[in-house]
Amino acid sequence: MGNRVVITGLGIVSPNGLNIPDFLHAIQNGISGIRFVPEYEDLKFNCQVSGMPEFEWEQLRNYITETSLYGLKGKGIAYGIKAALDAWTDAGNEIVSEDTLWETGCVFGSSVADTDVIKNAITRVDARESKKLGSRVVEQIMNSGVTAYISGRLGLGNKIINNSAACATGTQSILMGYEYIKFGMAKRMVVGSCEYVDRYVFGGFDSMRVLSRKFNNEPERASRPMSASAGGFVPGSGAGALILEDLEFALARGAKIYGELKGGSTNSGGQKNGGSMTAPGPEGVIRCIKEAIADANISADEIDLVSGHLTATIADKLEIQNWVKALGRSGDDFPMVNSLKSMVGHSLSAAGSIETVAAVLQLKHNFIHPNLNLEDPIPEILDIIGANNLPTTKVEKVINTVAKANFGFGDVNSCLIISKYNNN
Repeated sequence: MGNRVVITGLGIVSPNGLNIPDFLHAIQNGISGIRFVPEYEDLKFNCQVSGMPEFEWEQLRNYITETSLYGLKGKGIAYGIKAALDAWTDAGNEIVSEDTLWETGCVFGSSVADTDVIKNAITRVDARESKKLGSRVVEQIMNSGVTAYISGRLGLGNKIINNSAACATGTQSILMGYEYIKFGMAKRMVVGSCEYVDRYVFGGFDSMRVLSRKFNNEPERASRPMSASAGGFVPGSGAGALILEDLEFALARGAKIYGELKGGSTNSGGQKNGGSMTAPGPEGVIRCIKEAIADANISADEIDLVSGHLTATIADKLEIQNWVKALGRSGDDFPMVNSLKSMVGHSLSAAGSIETVAAVLQLKHNFIHPNLNLEDPIPEILDIIGANNLPTTKVEKVINTVAKANFGFGDVNSCLIISKYNNN
């Protein structure tokens, strides 16, 4: 069976909230964080809206030392630091420790190092000005920069890992931390992921013609998961973080408990049988969900809410079909389903962790956040799960178990099962 794993701390940097109280208020009230970006109009992008946190560098002064703050340019790393340290203090811990915490580790994911930092380095080198790069470039262009900053600030001495699995990164990092605790390799883990979508990353997706382009003048309407009028996803940025602990370790120190991470799974469809670099294969998705349910030792009938990947692309219809097959439930028997991306866009590597924070808050506070812009659900979705399971306003409901899944480029899948904590 292994050790029980509970969630004791949450941190967030989201387009619609830079802390847990603001984020909770936003998702309860359907407040969008998607805005028009004048720079993207100047660059002649087809999509000119984005979910960008209203983050200022000054906000980091209470988190890291002046020495660390000086020269830090990578916003993705900055988002990750703030979310992780907020989660750490939310769990009742002090930021500064005199001793190495050998029982505590960190798994924090990211896609790419901030390309703004890389561009500046390339420009300097090409101009024969490498001496002007400074001493802080390397730590910001390595993918593991975010885990290095977090673990160094907190003095973490257990497993320190940066994972990267495209849009499955966040939930996969949470699953990895869970497994280390479950199998006795750590007592506590800081887990999550971060993403900063700058002009270069944004431009790459824009050139693929997979982004929303019909609502540049109405940014809050641009992200439309499961909608027949959806025209692509809206890129977002941010970070989400959770503190996972061995149950006995958490109880011994009197920690508050948000919920219990009961199980999970990650796999790949192998880019075969319908799977590809950019699309998940149905068999892999279905197996991943079923394996997560089995690992959690629950029945599919116990799931009250599906927090889907659901990006506002043609894949939404296929995802719901896969959920129906994996759960063996449909029509009125299907759980309620929502997509946070309708409020914040698709935060790529950060999506899974931000959405998991939202899932935990819904579990803790007994509500289901609305799907924004779902005036016209895709007919094929309505045919198999009905309209009653697609809330467009907040639903007050006791939530005992949530299934949270993400599916990333490379045909990588990840799914978590999170339940209310029961001391039995």
